[in-house]
Amino acid sequence: MAFSSVQSIVLLCCLVCPSLIASSPTPQDPEFVVQEIHRKLNESRRKLGFLSCNTGNPIDDCWRCDSNWEQNRQKLADCAIGFGKNAIGGRDGKIYVVTDSGDNDVVNPEPGTLRYAVIQEEPLWIIFARDMVIQLKEELIMNSFKTIDGRGASVHIANGPCITIQYVTNIIIHGVHIHDCKQGGNAMVRDSTRHYGWRTISDGDVMLLGHSDSYTQDKGMQVTIAFNHFGEGLVQRMPRCRHGYFHVVNNDYTHWEMYAIGGSAAPTINSQGNRFLAPDRLFDKEVTKHEDAPESEWKTWNWRSEGDLMLNGAFFTPSGAAGTSSSYAKASSLGAKPSALVGSITATSGALICRKGSKC
Repeated sequence: MAFSSVQSIVLLCCLVCPSLIASSPTPQDPEFVVQEIHRKLNESRRKLGFLSCNTGNPIDDCWRCDSNWEQNRQKLADCAIGFGKNAIGGRDGKIYVVTDSGDNDVVNPEPGTLRYAVIQEEPLWIIFARDMVIQLKEELIMNSFKTIDGRGASVHIANGPCITIQYVTNIIIHGVHIHDCKQGGNAMVRDSTRHYGWRTISDGDVMLLGHSDSYTQDKGMQVTIAFNHFGEGLVQRMPRCRHGYFHVVNNDYTHWEMYAIGGSAAPTINSQGNRFLAPDRLFDKEVTKHEDAPESEWKTWNWRSEGDLMLNGAFFTPSGAAGTSSSYAKASSLGAKPSALVGSITATSGALICRKGSKC
């Protein structure tokens, strides 16, 4: 994930590993079709999981073919694409090594902990001394110009509150497993070396973009969401958008329980080259959810699906301008590849297994 500003964000390679599927030219039993899709997803995942480079994912292909990646970790800052392509994270700062997986004091964190590193004022490129599971006591609030780089270790942020990025710029998060986020809040939490304050409930959304419907400062926000696999255990908000402009491109959606992409407050959503595999439940096959507004209002919001692959009855409800390019110019950040390639592009999405001195 690379965040160049509070209003210019790109979310990349966040989740698990999908792969290529094939379709049948003749009608078949729907249950059999779904089973066949999952079989081929798993089969292709095994075949494609050994690729070390040239995956079609330009972020990974930028660095992972270099066996000496560990000697120049900061090269990763030059690999971002989309609206967040100018994010540098902690590129211009020192390397900080996390040695302590604990999070016992969220107001006065101990040196060596991840929380201590992310609240510092100066740019830092944060790496990890060894494999670790970090169970945060409260949400981890990022300060500007930070990179969290998990390459070379198996790092899990899990089973507690997760990460909050707000009012800051130039954040890169890469190669870290983030899962099983829990509710936090109603606590004092430090967000910089100079300030701590009371935090209300943090509820562990998958991807909530936008402060609130009334926070109109987010109208200029631009976000790229690319090359992710949204998989098992995810319910909704992949993403949930308010105001702003959102380019959802070349992602693989294999699970959702309520909806995949939602929004309110008239966001512009440009969905291109994604693959959507709907759940078997009859009433949960819609990809989209226009929230907190009657149809008379949301039908004017600019939401389009272009080149998406819909499987198992998945459907996208468009609204607003009928696909005119001018309406989506501010929600276009990179060229979409064909949805048929999504499986191979995202086959190794998520945190890679990297060892010093060898390709990832």
